[in-house]
Amino acid sequence: MVEPQPPSTAPGGTVNRAVFWPAAVIIVAFAAAAMIAPDASGRVFDTIQSSIVTNFNWYYVLISALFVAFCLWVGFSRYGDIRLGKDDDEPEFSLGAWFSLLFAAGMGIGLVFYGVSEPLSHFADPRPGVSGSAGQLAQQAMSQTFLHWGVHAWAIYVVIGLALAYAIHRRGRPISIRWTLEPLLGSRVRGRWGDVIDVVALVGTVFGVATSLGLGVVQIGAGLESAGFVEASDLTSIVLIVIITGAVIFSVVSGVTKGMKWLSSFNLALAGVLVVFILIVGPTQFLLRDLVQGIGNYLQNFISLSFTVSAFAGAEGEAWQAAWTTFYWGWWISWAPFVGIFIARVSKGRTVRQFVTGVILVPTAITFLWFSVLGGAALYSELAGPGGLVGSDGSVDVESALFQMLAQLPAGSVLTIGVVLLIAVFFVTSADSGSLVMAMIATGGSVEPRRWIRVFFACASSVLAIALLLSGGLSALQTAAIIIALPFSVIMLGICWSTSIAFAREHRAYERASRAAFRAHIGEYYGLEVEEPAQRGAGVGLVGRIRRRHPSTRQPSGRPPEGPVEG
Repeated sequence: MVEPQPPSTAPGGTVNRAVFWPAAVIIVAFAAAAMIAPDASGRVFDTIQSSIVTNFNWYYVLISALFVAFCLWVGFSRYGDIRLGKDDDEPEFSLGAWFSLLFAAGMGIGLVFYGVSEPLSHFADPRPGVSGSAGQLAQQAMSQTFLHWGVHAWAIYVVIGLALAYAIHRRGRPISIRWTLEPLLGSRVRGRWGDVIDVVALVGTVFGVATSLGLGVVQIGAGLESAGFVEASDLTSIVLIVIITGAVIFSVVSGVTKGMKWLSSFNLALAGVLVVFILIVGPTQFLLRDLVQGIGNYLQNFISLSFTVSAFAGAEGEAWQAAWTTFYWGWWISWAPFVGIFIARVSKGRTVRQFVTGVILVPTAITFLWFSVLGGAALYSELAGPGGLVGSDGSVDVESALFQMLAQLPAGSVLTIGVVLLIAVFFVTSADSGSLVMAMIATGGSVEPRRWIRVFFACASSVLAIALLLSGGLSALQTAAIIIALPFSVIMLGICWSTSIAFAREHRAYERASRAAFRAHIGEYYGLEVEEPAQRGAGVGLVGRIRRRHPSTRQPSGRPPEGPVEG
């Protein structure tokens, strides 16, 4: 049976109404409620977050570990040689360029925001139940940070990216999340089921981008306050969002896509310069030892960290879990459609094994270096340096911790301006790329969606970020990520199942084709006898002698008689 071709994307990049309007209504309603009644919305967010963490804390931890296991299994199983493209397709990008693009796809704003504050926070306020000397607490802080930003995060991205890359490059499907479930749902992905999948993916992407933008402007405000320009406040954050969103809209309307690519490359170079500078002027030997030992400790405790849910720590453990691990797993899941589409597009021609290995290992290694240098410098300051990054009450100023640490280094004021610029550019490029991905989902996979659609989603993400900041700040941003990840996690479980089905079908098809091509010649290679080679040789010699001595034993066909031959 000839498989029906997938429907083409909307003509001229117009919206798929069954996807765009439901998603737009959800986003606008959520933002309006948060802005009109911020206090009431904040209380609702707290209630929802408490309910989800209480009832689904174990679920987020379990599925994240499951995603890691799935990626390792599919990457290093017999399916690893499947090519994400036609059989003769070569990789579109060189290995070095591909690695650079993978890192650029990830967590730019988040890395800057949490590079110092997270290791420092785990050191000052460890996970309930963790104790020890200052050095042991610093080691645990780094391992906990590696857990949140390492293999688990990128495995979540692999689940979406791999399924999309297979659907786009191997099966020729449009760039839309629904097609990742085609092997499981069949033709139903072309109807309402597919629309629901894309709506959930689209809303999740908007919330994921809004969370990153909210974190970005909060830290830009803290940096500007540290440099003495303005005082950090909600008003400052709103003004910054409006200004940067204006830059994004200008980019979209003017079509300066090449400029955005150069800007993104410049930002990666700037981030690299920052790490190298701190590594050189900071406690170099300590930071290098911290990196090596941190990786070893992370690997040693990988299983136990992966399944930790603070089960015996009571309400305090639940609160800690909500603020950190559950928030991260929710954030990565809501961010996964955006990153998944990006890495799928740049991975044409790679094999499944190359995809899994590259996407998990390379960005993870670079991320570990980032946290070991920035977070390690902050920990060293507390352990053997001037200190002052942790308050007398054990608190850490999450928004300002990075700038406080930079102020202790040579050229601290210059570094502060550089970091503010780094975050701003990450903000612009993330919002620009995010608006493109959201517009692609809303149009059913159009590579060139209309500009007004991209402008709409750029504005929607910014308005949602403002609404979340007004209704609870960082806590509201974390809650939004946790909430939206819950329904999309179910879709991701279905994507794992669907990808397994697709790969198994292809493997069986290749095996059948190989057997069919080989069957006519199998006797030339193996013979049709079932005896061992030594017995086969002896039997043939005996039959030959019998035939020569007793011609009557020969059959008309020249074959030996059936049944035993008595000599």
